Amino acid sequence: MPARIFIWVGHPRAASLSHGMADAYQRGAEANGAETRRMNLSDMVFDPDLTEGYHARKTLEPSLEAWREDLLWANHVCWAYPQWWGGMPAKMKGVIDRSFLPGFAMKYHEKDPFWDRLLAGRRGDVLMTSDAPVWFDRLSNGRAAKLQVQKPVMKFVGIRPARILQVGPVKTAKEATLAKWLKRAERRGADAARRSR
Repeated sequence: MPARIFIWVGHPRAASLSHGMADAYQRGAEANGAETRRMNLSDMVFDPDLTEGYHARKTLEPSLEAWREDLLWANHVCWAYPQWWGGMPAKMKGVIDRSFLPGFAMKYHEKDPFWDRLLAGRRGDVLMTSDAPVWFDRLSNGRAAKLQVQKPVMKFVGIRPARILQVGPVKTAKEATLAKWLKRAERRGADAARRSR
């Protein structure tokens, strides 16, 4: 059975290096037999604010319903986005806040502090860009953005292992460096297609 990969570009702008990385990843995946679906955050229309937390539910907008349907369809996910202020863009986080609700992404136990990971069985890749070198991000921030997506988001709901490909600095990257990063993303997509069959 071919891999089913849901690729989500979490950059709020309609064109970016994140889109290019996702394009390369998708090429690699499809060249190795994967079926893919893709959504771009820039096309999604929704209220990102989980105003009442879990106390009162808002009706999910069509783009959030479609995002959840694509996630359930997939056995592998890939998120491509920039690191901003040590984490993901606010609008991207809004999709997770609104969509990863109890009963869909996880289910808390009534009699103990644990939970069921309702999205278990899926693997995850992350393609993250930054304007800081990866070594500097590691030394100064402990790679906070990597930990944010890997542990309290993906792993919490059962998506694993979340493999992070972080590249940077973007603002000073030469064409040869950009081409190398895109090739790495393409290889990551090819690998995902083979691993998720």
